[in-house]
Amino acid sequence: MNPSRLKPAPGEIGAEQVSVLLPLPLPGPYDYRLPEGVAARRGLLVEAPLGARTQLGVVWGVGDAKIAAHKLKTAVPLGSRACLPVALCDFVDWVAHYTLSPQGSVLALALRARGAFEADAPRLAYRRAPVTPARPTDKRQRVLEVMADGLARSVAAIAEEANVTPAIVRALVAAGALVPEALPEFAPLPLPQPDYAAPHLRGEQSRAADDLRQAVGAGTFSVSLLDGVTGSGKTETYFEAVAEALRLGRQVLILLPEIALSVQFLERFAARFGTPPAEWHSDLGQKQRKHVYRAVLTGDARVVVGARSALFLPFQDLGLIIVDEEHEQAYKQEEGVIYHARDMAVVRGRISSAAVVLVSATPSLESYVNAKSGRYRWLRLVARHGLARLPQIDLIDLRQHRPERGHWMSPVLLEALRTTLAEKEQALLFLNRRGYAPLTLCAQCGHKLTCHQCSAWLVEHRYHHRLVCHHCGQDMPMPSACPHCGAAESLIACGPGVERLAEEFVQHFPGAHMAIASSDTMHGPAELQSAISAMSRGEIEVLIGTQMIAKGHHFPNLTLVGVIDADLGSADGDIRVRERTFQLLHQVSGRAGRASKPGRVLVQTHSPDDGVLRAVAAADRDVFYDQERQLRQRTHAPPFGRLAALILSGPDGDAVRAIGKRLAQDAPAARGVRIWGPTPAFYQILRGRTRERLLVQAERSVDVQAYLRQWLAPFKLPASVRLVIDIDPVSFF
Repeated sequence: MNPSRLKPAPGEIGAEQVSVLLPLPLPGPYDYRLPEGVAARRGLLVEAPLGARTQLGVVWGVGDAKIAAHKLKTAVPLGSRACLPVALCDFVDWVAHYTLSPQGSVLALALRARGAFEADAPRLAYRRAPVTPARPTDKRQRVLEVMADGLARSVAAIAEEANVTPAIVRALVAAGALVPEALPEFAPLPLPQPDYAAPHLRGEQSRAADDLRQAVGAGTFSVSLLDGVTGSGKTETYFEAVAEALRLGRQVLILLPEIALSVQFLERFAARFGTPPAEWHSDLGQKQRKHVYRAVLTGDARVVVGARSALFLPFQDLGLIIVDEEHEQAYKQEEGVIYHARDMAVVRGRISSAAVVLVSATPSLESYVNAKSGRYRWLRLVARHGLARLPQIDLIDLRQHRPERGHWMSPVLLEALRTTLAEKEQALLFLNRRGYAPLTLCAQCGHKLTCHQCSAWLVEHRYHHRLVCHHCGQDMPMPSACPHCGAAESLIACGPGVERLAEEFVQHFPGAHMAIASSDTMHGPAELQSAISAMSRGEIEVLIGTQMIAKGHHFPNLTLVGVIDADLGSADGDIRVRERTFQLLHQVSGRAGRASKPGRVLVQTHSPDDGVLRAVAAADRDVFYDQERQLRQRTHAPPFGRLAALILSGPDGDAVRAIGKRLAQDAPAARGVRIWGPTPAFYQILRGRTRERLLVQAERSVDVQAYLRQWLAPFKLPASVRLVIDIDPVSFF
């Protein structure tokens, strides 16, 4: 087999020699021949021999006619229906070209449910037969009554509905009262109903909903920024765009940045459309993934709610893409194929002729600039829904209102908590640090407990009696003595995490009902759903958590938000740190006062004169954004310039540094391009590998990908050194 150049052709190809792309880290497709009589089609799934094994692949285009057919191996189609949509194939090409990733690696993202192309495994169910067993018992009679509706059910479903054991059901099967019937492997997904519980929108919401319906109805590509303050009803507004797409028979993709946000969202969707949407995220089991993937491919799944990987599902007729909380950094895929789901959603929408809606109370500066310049349609919701009003935000100067020694809540915040609890209202305490303490050191010798694989501190998790590295996952039991000097009982915790904050809260309010919400304490959506439901029912008075509770959740009785340390965000030192700090504090502040009761937000800081914090307190969002826009424009930073990061890593630090210097020296001179570095990465050692970074800064008009290809093509790296390219980086770790 010989690698062939990509020759994409939509639909039918009309050739027996085809190029087949394999979901492996390969730069392009290989040539194969198809069995006689098979109609070649772009997207057709095949079993392609590769060395001694057979590999799933996708017909990508016409093969190289210069290669004799008898020299090629035969790729066998999986079946006439096993075919990826052409739009998805085009999207894979675009992502690979833009991110400088191997085409095969990008294709692997679109083939995440191999079982979806395999034969069905029918389910065995049972129906009521026209036979009544002699002298049926009460339990058997209950089963027969349940089955009187003529519907087919599994043994487990019958037993549960009739409140009997499976043995009772099987006895009726043996008696001939229930007869088996083979059903398809998966029950059809229920169809959301666009008019199931249509709301009556008014004012800004109604006008924005009309604009979104028109965008969907046009059947062409467009991008809208739905920009509304927290609690303004953005979800209800874009649900009207979903309803319009459903009426037109087109599919909908709704992206959420984190699984945690899907908990309340799914309930709201079901209340509006009569049934939950299909889900796609890493927490699904293999069988569920197979079901959803196949339903998307066949068009049976009309609405999918998912994480960023849902962008690569095989939608047959995608009419609407919604990116909720579009500013979130979680949309950036940082490993493997590195891409930003918000930006790629816009590309997917263009390829599929779909309307794209970006949604946020604190848009990314990129989206804000695009909307202000007219490139995106700008739909604004400036008031909260109903009687709700934006909360009062006060900055608490920790230099004047000092917490007790060894504590982290100021007297002002403690008094506000007492008042809130006395009035039977709820509070949220926000601290964006997992665990008990971010640093453990020896009081005798000053030794800091750090990860053996990373240049990072080990974080104490006191509930589990462990020290954990949040970068590589290494963990160890909490030692009883200093591993450096051997001093016993000398280790002390420095700084607070949410677990330590919870400990302090219990000391002050021993009778209050409290819960901790972080990725360490809540494992998966089920546990988070339980906590959110308890909070909604009033069983939890105070929720203490990290950024997973900062956005998307709606608690009508929550009137107080306390930000424990607003200065945490200033440690990054990258171009987006001000923007991210503002967005996070604005979002968490928005949890307060979302119903009729007024809300209050207390932000603890040692720097109350900081411009970002003043903007948060004054609710001067647009003033802050315009200042940030001017700052970025002066420095030619995104969105007014281009960035690309090159990260070198390897086990030998000297070799990595030497290669970084040589790479910088070999950078071709080009107008509008500057090379920064190499410099040690923020985490210089990660998982045992030394890391060096180079940064390419270019003017907006520069084709950064072409520049990088020219620069890197002749450069040969040793096998021990890895190079990762990050186009449009959002973090600088």
